[in-house]
Amino acid sequence: MDVPTHRHDAELPEIPHVDVTDGGVVALVDAVPDRFQAIISAGRNHYGTMAMAIGNELSRRWLERNANCYLTEIDDTAARAGMLGTHLLNMSYEWSCTSSVAPNPTGEGMQLLRTLDWPLDGLGRNVVAARMAGAAGDYENVTWPGFSGICTAMAPGRFAAAINQPPMHKWTRLCWFDWMINRGRLWRSRELPPMHLLRQVFDCCNTYAEAKDELTNTPLAMPAFFTLVGIKVGEGCVIERTENEAYVRENPASVTNHWVGCRQPGRYRGFDSEGRYAQMEATRNTAAATSPFDWVTLPILNPTTRLAVVANPKNGRLAVQGWETDGPATAVFELSA
Repeated sequence: MDVPTHRHDAELPEIPHVDVTDGGVVALVDAVPDRFQAIISAGRNHYGTMAMAIGNELSRRWLERNANCYLTEIDDTAARAGMLGTHLLNMSYEWSCTSSVAPNPTGEGMQLLRTLDWPLDGLGRNVVAARMAGAAGDYENVTWPGFSGICTAMAPGRFAAAINQPPMHKWTRLCWFDWMINRGRLWRSRELPPMHLLRQVFDCCNTYAEAKDELTNTPLAMPAFFTLVGIKVGEGCVIERTENEAYVRENPASVTNHWVGCRQPGRYRGFDSEGRYAQMEATRNTAAATSPFDWVTLPILNPTTRLAVVANPKNGRLAVQGWETDGPATAVFELSA
């Protein structure tokens, strides 16, 4: 297995920091249209033209039937794409991740660490840091143009959070049959997708306690793992969610793509979930003490790693780097209050 290596390359491109507090997701597409087109093309290459078209139509029908609060926004971005795929990519939930919450080892506040793994080429090269705004205030969204949900974000002075995907629920001995059963359950659901719930939390929640309550108690269309940190010592947890139940593990805690807080029959996702979990547990208390991504090592770092993030909502620190199969794809983006 070829594992990407760290490179200190002054020529690596910078991650754009785009202020879209006035126009939101649609304004982000207009600000960096080349990156938006690159993500849509990468999705088509990954899924194939026919699967992209079918999946896109089913995704839009599901969002429309459920009167999804972000459908108009997704429709507006899709109109700018010039090709099918925006609705499908907004419903895609195939990444594997490694995340943790722990006290900041070098100063005040709590620290969220996260990597996102997905074998979709171009995600690392085209990541964007977008300053967005909701009723509760501004926040920094680590995202891609055209994506209406949130998978990683930080609201300085409030909280930071990330989402991981649990194992695919195991119903039978056949993986493909389990996939069909789970898709059928999703199709019948009327609840929010996890990435849209996380968007609502950043838009509307003023405190860590409010965010924790929403992520713990709001019914979901599909299971999810949430990692959440606040600004006070001890404000941090991992929330392992089924559609209607929650299992909360208080900080310090880590999560990858298998259940820890409860036993659920499932098929593991991603590269070596248990190995990544063990590595994060061993390093989370000292991680990012010498450099932002000193903790991004095998097996946390693997050929599908596309994103690494450090966030501390107390001091406003946000560090982001995009990755591709062969190593870093961007320079390190750093922000502090």
